[in-house]
Amino acid sequence: MTHRPPIPLRMGSLSENAPAPRVLVIMADHWARALLRAALREAGYDAVGARDLVEALAYPAVAPPRGPVRLIIVDQRIPQVGDDMLVRRLLERYGDPATLLLSQATHGRAEGPWQRVVQRPASIGEIVAAARALLPLPPQVSRPLD
Repeated sequence: MTHRPPIPLRMGSLSENAPAPRVLVIMADHWARALLRAALREAGYDAVGARDLVEALAYPAVAPPRGPVRLIIVDQRIPQVGDDMLVRRLLERYGDPATLLLSQATHGRAEGPWQRVVQRPASIGEIVAAARALLPLPPQVSRPLD
């Protein structure tokens, strides 16, 4: 697992007109993906989703007026997560964003380019907190999660 420092946001870089940092959530389960996206949006991120890595690769790398994807959250239950070439292609497509893996409690150490691993069972709040640690929001954009 590669450890990189959190991606800093310049305090003046997010104004009222600037897009919120985009997070790509890759989960097969529609409702779990929708709940996590809603929680991330509530916290101040622009969260988008995909069912698997192939669908995520079809999502545009640049989607004006949105900003670039700065964090990718991947559920380890997606079978494609073991395909290193596909994972690397995904990261290259989005300019090497921060990465967070939601791992299975029964699996051993997660291999891959994951900067952070959140082991299940984990609450939505714990996942959002891990996202905030990797991609902090400035105080004027960040909102508390109820």
